[in-house]
Amino acid sequence: MNDKKQHDEQDVGLYEKLAARTAELLEEGRRSLDEALKKAKDELNKAGEFSADKLEKIAEFVRRDINDNAAKATEAVRKAVDPQRVTVGVQSVFARILTSAADALSDLAEKAEKNLEFKTGEVTSAGKLVCKDCGAEMNLKATGRIPPCPKCHKTVFRKSF
Repeated sequence: MNDKKQHDEQDVGLYEKLAARTAELLEEGRRSLDEALKKAKDELNKAGEFSADKLEKIAEFVRRDINDNAAKATEAVRKAVDPQRVTVGVQSVFARILTSAADALSDLAEKAEKNLEFKTGEVTSAGKLVCKDCGAEMNLKATGRIPPCPKCHKTVFRKSF
């Protein structure tokens, strides 16, 4: 196996380990994303399999993908909830709660979006990438390194459904 392919497989493996452990820590409900990601990095660093620099680089990819998924969840909640279906007495309170939650998630997503770009060579989870230059779509079937755009060969993408 050539060195580049082995390096890519190691990065993908690290991404998957870091994402899985971060998700476990978040599911425990006692940590923020930053706390969970830091603890997951610390645990993998102590195991000695990966360098701190490599962990930090891959952790940024995991953070980016989690924030991207939060933005998608916010939009899904906004689309799925139709306040017209809720009875009149509960509608106002329910709508305020949903709007507050959606606004909070939206603010988080907007802050993340400013620093959120997917670039050729980075590792990301499976999903659709849309070229920011020409709009061409690329479907990654598994976690891996992002290739250049197949249409225009540019290197900056946005993830979508």
